Amino acid sequence: MNKTASMVLKISGASLAFAAVICLLIGGWHDLSVGCCGMKKRLSKRFSSEYDDYADEELYD
Repeated sequence: MNKTASMVLKISGASLAFAAVICLLIGGWHDLSVGCCGMKKRLSKRFSSEYDDYADEELYD
């Protein structure tokens, strides 16, 4: 009886741990994607030219 109960508790503990990892991945997925997009935006802003925000075509009309 003890071996059966021990095996059931191990299986249920492993399944709960697996479910917790899956929930953390699903919950943090949005934060990871926002962080990645924010990093791309910061890097593109940092390495772009300081004159990229001017509309040169409108200056010479």
